[in-house]
Amino acid sequence: MKRLVLVLALAFSFLNFAHASEQVYTLGVVPQQSAKKLARLWTPVTQYLSSKTGLAIRFATARDIPTFEKRVVEGEYDIAYMNPYHYTVFSQKPGYRAIAKQKNKQIKGIFVVRDDSPIQSLNELSGQKLAFPSPAAFAASVIPRAQLDKEQIAYEPKYVSSHDSVYRNVAKGFFKAGGGVMRTFNNTAPEVKAQLRVLWTTPGYTPHALAVHPRVSSSASEAIQTALVEMASDPEGAILLKSLNFKQLEAAGDDDWDDVRALNIKLLDHLLSE
Repeated sequence: MKRLVLVLALAFSFLNFAHASEQVYTLGVVPQQSAKKLARLWTPVTQYLSSKTGLAIRFATARDIPTFEKRVVEGEYDIAYMNPYHYTVFSQKPGYRAIAKQKNKQIKGIFVVRDDSPIQSLNELSGQKLAFPSPAAFAASVIPRAQLDKEQIAYEPKYVSSHDSVYRNVAKGFFKAGGGVMRTFNNTAPEVKAQLRVLWTTPGYTPHALAVHPRVSSSASEAIQTALVEMASDPEGAILLKSLNFKQLEAAGDDDWDDVRALNIKLLDHLLSE
């Protein structure tokens, strides 16, 4: 009996050690939408990637985009889904490496107004308080605000933490207009979307990056990249992509974001010197 107890104790000790030593990779997703919605959309993706790669991958996000930026620059995420401008910054520090992006896709920002709004042009936003997710939200904030500045349209920016918050606030009439992107607009609550219309669309740029931290080994990185790229050809993976409003992912490299670098945006340069 004592021998049996000893064997069982050793077995449990081994299992606990194995569990403790298993490396868990966090996939941090930029909080364009609520944490609850992102968890619902991305947790099945991390489970799928775990099953395909043999790696333990779990979903993570942050309460808002500035918090996400702080966590990315500090290297808290092993894998990160980040906006195009974020990638140009965090590829410098701490050195994230792009592995995938949406195929045949360009990201476009939008201004939305209430469906019953009389506003028909950007000029009519002059003097208004406008909603944006955060200062460095690339297509939903940086590019739309740059267009307003270019056209010398005076406005007061208000930052409301997520794309969904922008859409809800504009739908409720708290702001005359707000910035977002087509993917999150199409993915927002139907009852909110029905109250809105797109006023203006930005030019297109290379979309969000899926990138890995430098500490992620080449073998793990390649396994994750392969699983991502092959999702569209796998029935289960294709369903998950559709839930994200993605069609297909492809392998990506650092220079894919040179179009964004050419804009010479400096908003987050302070993070590189901290």
